[in-house]
Amino acid sequence: MKQQKYGAGGALRRVQLGNALSAFGSGFTMPYMFVYVDQVRGLGSLAAGLVFTVFALAALVVLPFAGRGIDKYGPRPVLLAGCALAATGAFSFGQASGTTGLLIASFLFGGGVTTCQPALATMIVRCSTAKTRSHAFALQFTLVNLGMGIGALVGGQIVDTADPASLTRLFTIEALTFLGLAAVTGSARIPRPAPVLVTDGGPQRSGLRALTADKAMLRLCLLAGLIFFTCYGQFESGVAAFATDTVKTAPATLGMAIGANALTIVLLQMFMVRITARRRRTTAMAATGVVWLGAWGAALLAGLVRGEAAAATVAIVSIYVLFGVGESMLAPTLGPIVADLAPARLLGTYNSAFALVKQTAIAVGPAVGVLLVGSGTWPLYLAAMTLCTLLIIVLALRLRGHLTPAQDNAEAPAPVAVPLRELQTAA
Repeated sequence: MKQQKYGAGGALRRVQLGNALSAFGSGFTMPYMFVYVDQVRGLGSLAAGLVFTVFALAALVVLPFAGRGIDKYGPRPVLLAGCALAATGAFSFGQASGTTGLLIASFLFGGGVTTCQPALATMIVRCSTAKTRSHAFALQFTLVNLGMGIGALVGGQIVDTADPASLTRLFTIEALTFLGLAAVTGSARIPRPAPVLVTDGGPQRSGLRALTADKAMLRLCLLAGLIFFTCYGQFESGVAAFATDTVKTAPATLGMAIGANALTIVLLQMFMVRITARRRRTTAMAATGVVWLGAWGAALLAGLVRGEAAAATVAIVSIYVLFGVGESMLAPTLGPIVADLAPARLLGTYNSAFALVKQTAIAVGPAVGVLLVGSGTWPLYLAAMTLCTLLIIVLALRLRGHLTPAQDNAEAPAPVAVPLRELQTAA
């Protein structure tokens, strides 16, 4: 009974544990990569910026191959390859002392991390059903946030900029977390794709040709890119720079605000799963945009009252709390839509394309945010983000016309045991 309720029982639990391990490792090292390159190795901020650029660009190289590999060989071999790349990159990063070595290690590190993402997403789809998928993705999001938060907290206790060996230990432990991910999740028994019993009778395109011909998926990718650019791409960069440089928020207060974001997600996530389960997915995405409009309104208030420390602090914390409310609505929404749009044979390609959009938006977002805030044009920054958020609302509502009722979670519960759409897109 429990397995029917939550999916493929033990396999899904191991996949979720793997997600938590991966997130712990990311939180463990990512906040300290810049200071490691800039201060500990003494290579300067330019070299540190190049390291992050190469880390992000690795996704553009590996994700198309990852998608095809998942579709051809299944998610497990791709996950194991990603873990090997990430572990090698993380260990090498801690040992490297020159710019060239750090850039090579960063490419391996970034390529491995991004390869694991669509493989883990595909495993979640395989281990869940159409009815339990939203719960599974929401639980993944909660564990990722917890893992990253705990990882950052523990990593901060190890880091000592005066002791390069402490950073070497940090990245060595990160490498071990990816080996743990390979051992825990890579050995799980993942259910095979269910047979496709219903087809549309039309010619079957393969790979990217099928994806680019899918107007609903292209619209979803555009919407998702805007979502990741506007929130996740600003979370620790543009908004953080606005808070510290413009509002003059103390670093400790900023840390409290980020912690409030994580706490909001943990407290609301399962509640939001129940709320969104009874609503259209496009409605949930549009509602996220409305909530984020409130976040940018709080940012404007913080800028206007920045001379009043107490009021500005409340406004800054409110930004991150409202971001968390929106994120908790998206977690059970975006992943299941991708799974429902993807033909069973192309689930890896669709998940990889979605991950590529996410990585690109998160890479571009900080550059735009920091540039606008750093140039002193913070009103222009807030106006631009508000406009992007309005576009999220519009695009979410326009996407509705390109989804089937089942894809938009608008289909009335059917008395039959197996929904037709589940047979079409079972993965």
